[in-house]
Amino acid sequence: MNASTSTSSTSTRTDQLQRLEDEFGLLVRRVRRVLWERARTIHPDLQPATYLLMAHLAAHGPLRATAIVEAMDIDKGAISRQLHHLEELGLVRREPDPTDGRATLVEVTDEAVRRLGAVRENARGRLERVLADWDDADLALFVDGLARYNRATSGSPD
Repeated sequence: MNASTSTSSTSTRTDQLQRLEDEFGLLVRRVRRVLWERARTIHPDLQPATYLLMAHLAAHGPLRATAIVEAMDIDKGAISRQLHHLEELGLVRREPDPTDGRATLVEVTDEAVRRLGAVRENARGRLERVLADWDDADLALFVDGLARYNRATSGSPD
């Protein structure tokens, strides 16, 4: 490889990385907006972070609060406040842990499951409409690339 090819290749990679950074910035802004919309669909007083906690519980619960802290990498006080808010809204309940009577498990209520299901169904329908002109191969390539990126950056502070 000669010097001009190397420079061109570096410039192209640098340009592509800049484009990637720009596209991720746009994606993050859109994801924030979508999370606000989803949280408000569940309940007008629900915050996006609390929506994410509830969705995690729906997928992985029932869980101890300490397991939620670990999984979501959020401090115990914030998780406690979010769980209390979800309890007040009737979206989670606490039950004694059958393996340890001193501990409690947190799980989503049937109402939370119903509301989350409606939000997710709406989201899938929107994705179907937005990506209607993508063929299956393009969609699979994008999903595989995004999964690869997520694996590469798991545990990364950036």
